[in-house]
Amino acid sequence: ASFLLLCFRTSLVAPLILGLLLQPPLTQLSIITQPNVVLLMADDLGIGDVGCYGNDTIRTPNIDRLAKEGVKLTQHIAAAPLCTPSRAAFLTGRYPLRSGMDAINNYRVIFWNGGSGGLPPNETTFAKILQQQGYSTGLIGKWHQGVNCESRNDHCHHPLNHGFDYFYGMPFTLISDCQPTETPEMDRVFRRKLWVYTQMIGLITLTAALGRLTGLISVRWKTLTCLAGFSLLFFVSWFSSYGFVRYWNCIMMRNHEVTEQPMVTDRTTSLILKESISFIERNKHKPFLLFLSFLHSHTPLLTTEKFLGRSSHGLYGDNVEEMDWMVGQVLDAIDKEGLKNTTLVYFASDHGGWLERQEGKRQLGGWNGIYRGGKAMGGWEGGIRVPGIFRWPGVLPAGTVIDEPTSLMDIYPTVAHLAGGVLPQDRVVDGRDLMPLLRGTVEHSEHEFLFHYCGVHLHAVRWHQKDSGAIWKAHYVTPVFRPLGAGACYDRGFCPCFGEGVTHHDPPLLFDLSRDPSEAKPLSADTEPLFDTVIRKIGRAIEEHRRTLTPVPEQLSLYNAMWKPWLQPCCGTFPFCWCDKESDN
Repeated sequence: ASFLLLCFRTSLVAPLILGLLLQPPLTQLSIITQPNVVLLMADDLGIGDVGCYGNDTIRTPNIDRLAKEGVKLTQHIAAAPLCTPSRAAFLTGRYPLRSGMDAINNYRVIFWNGGSGGLPPNETTFAKILQQQGYSTGLIGKWHQGVNCESRNDHCHHPLNHGFDYFYGMPFTLISDCQPTETPEMDRVFRRKLWVYTQMIGLITLTAALGRLTGLISVRWKTLTCLAGFSLLFFVSWFSSYGFVRYWNCIMMRNHEVTEQPMVTDRTTSLILKESISFIERNKHKPFLLFLSFLHSHTPLLTTEKFLGRSSHGLYGDNVEEMDWMVGQVLDAIDKEGLKNTTLVYFASDHGGWLERQEGKRQLGGWNGIYRGGKAMGGWEGGIRVPGIFRWPGVLPAGTVIDEPTSLMDIYPTVAHLAGGVLPQDRVVDGRDLMPLLRGTVEHSEHEFLFHYCGVHLHAVRWHQKDSGAIWKAHYVTPVFRPLGAGACYDRGFCPCFGEGVTHHDPPLLFDLSRDPSEAKPLSADTEPLFDTVIRKIGRAIEEHRRTLTPVPEQLSLYNAMWKPWLQPCCGTFPFCWCDKESDN
């Protein structure tokens, strides 16, 4: 009897042991236990600037290592070609015009820390979802989603109001104005016009005064006084903001506290790296989300001395190589704490490289490889196709390359589901959970259509025809490149979204990206038998998409974009805003 009982138990246990041994290596265990999430986002980095995407002259061994140990996406698409709207979409998983974070005018990004526009408080970021699931959440680096709404300290758009427990970095974005030795970048053309107008008004006032004194012009002193007062008022009205850009926009904050005003650029890189590693060390015993939002590789290309002159691409290449080194330092910190197998690491850029950014013969913007166009261009691939790399050892198959349409908006549902969170049910979420695609359990991306906006203007639409493998892309609006034959808007510095600087196409320009990724040869009804069918299909998708849009307050309206003294973050008594608390510490 005991022998029979032993045989019976063996017959039960043996299949169980066999089943465990035959389990595939990519188990659900790590997913259930809430992985740490480290999101690394470069600023203005072109897809052609990275080694694993084809660059053989800029050295990026650490980013390349991520791709070797994880999954590389070759068709990873930003939801907008500029910082503010692209990052709003990344944080919320929604096209930026759904939250009012895309522009109806030429002010297409947050322009001032003292503006009133920003990511609305009623938007739910992935940080907020992970925070609710018990994660420690930190943002280190660039924010560029606004600060205040109605008063200097309401912090309605601040990272801490959007699910981050800890923030250290720039509430704005890095610009050349932050470096006293660099040529001012912010609103450069408009600023020149204001100087000209000021000089004209001053000249008129001076001429009238001299005419009155010499008796050549009959004008009353009261009129002259009013004219002089208007001239002074006009000058003060714009110089109070544009004359102090470095003090108003180039600041560093720790949580709600301004720590540097203006920022000391020589130590910014080391402080951001130090804060990132410190956050990992402080939170290693519980699940954490670290969003490291690099200031690299945006102008003025802050680069420490040990990296200057190291690359064959001048200052821009030096800056990218330093960022890659920073990526390596963060990966080493993860390894040192024994967190490698329990941490999902993601690397991307917020949009394509800035082709027009030049000073004389120096190219200060990125390279977008074989793809046409660049930063600020909502339709062309060079403005929106970015690096996208995931690493999670033991869960994601190493050395995998996926050529399916994916979006920066997909990070939102992906990390929310991994954390055990629930997506908001009262709004449209445009992102899709990438884990099935990344793990190889499905063959195709869930995206059938992706809509490419420039501001609130729809410039192009991508249709992934999964049964044929074709990836159709229809351009309804394209920028006019200047000079003619150039690949960018060198006459403006940025390509516009509307007006005289764009061309409308009817019928639209059509490309099959699976055959022509560079968008070099548009198809026509004569050269493509499916032309009319594809255009009709995309047209119906646009109608359907537009039915999902609802009116929301415009966060980048002219009023919201204006500098407002009462909203300006200040570490002293306004307008005497100056401090260096990092040096004091």
